[in-house]
Amino acid sequence: MRQLRVTAVQAAPLPIGSPAEALDALEAQARPLVDADVEHQLLVFPEMHLCGVGGLEGEARTAAFRDASEPLDGPLVTGLREVARRLGVWLLPGSLCERGEDGELFNTAVLLSPDGELVASYRKIFPWRPYEPFTPGDRFVVADLPGVGRVGLSICYDSWFPEVARHLAWAGAEVVLNVVQTTTPDRAQELVLARSTSIVNQVFTVSVNCAGPLGRGLSLVVDPEGEVLAETTDAEPGVLVVDLDLDHVTRVHEVGTAGTNRVWSQFLPDDAPLALPLYSGRIDPATWEPAASATVDGTRSRPTHLEEIQQ
Repeated sequence: MRQLRVTAVQAAPLPIGSPAEALDALEAQARPLVDADVEHQLLVFPEMHLCGVGGLEGEARTAAFRDASEPLDGPLVTGLREVARRLGVWLLPGSLCERGEDGELFNTAVLLSPDGELVASYRKIFPWRPYEPFTPGDRFVVADLPGVGRVGLSICYDSWFPEVARHLAWAGAEVVLNVVQTTTPDRAQELVLARSTSIVNQVFTVSVNCAGPLGRGLSLVVDPEGEVLAETTDAEPGVLVVDLDLDHVTRVHEVGTAGTNRVWSQFLPDDAPLALPLYSGRIDPATWEPAASATVDGTRSRPTHLEEIQQ
């Protein structure tokens, strides 16, 4: 059985400080969780966990993001690599404010390996306009956890756009990791979206929101058939530890959701392509099915980001 233990940490954003202060605070949060459970594999924190700007608005908020921003080879990510290595776990520390080559601001999730490698970075494609001052990302990102499976990265408002999770599932993601900083009443709708994401794409969904007083909490983990495996019930800080049976994704693909619906086997070989005028493109039955897990036999059968998909 391919099992992934996910620890989802519903916590308040760390206060603005130096990279060293943020790293120390993050490791102080993570260390007790890791020490208490030798089976820890993947530790996930909320969106913008390392860059708390709660209470700031408008230009002051944008200025705080700009002051905190740095490239992915800067001291914060360099330090995160060391934190992941010391903890010995896969680490998704939420998202951070990345400074682009031309001075752009990106809301970027980073995934670190237990060896301290920066395995993947994903720039949020759908920043919440006009509130968020970020430039949209331009690619969908999945990452392989060797010997386990493939995960896809998603940030907060991305969950409102089904194109994101669909592309991640198509690229072979078995778990969609959606890090969140929802402070508004629509968290109730996002809970529905998390379940629907799992149902229509037959993947696990891990939606980790920040805690109060800034965030609404209500984090949850959903299985490929839409069942809620674990959830927090309020905005208080909390931790969800869930073992995900990634072979369940394979089973659901084969027998269908509730033993009935095989959404990835919808088309017959001789079906005509379906035009998608919204995207100036089409669904081609020959390429509809998602990639197989890239870590079962050590090969990669589907590109891991949009740039490769377009080539």
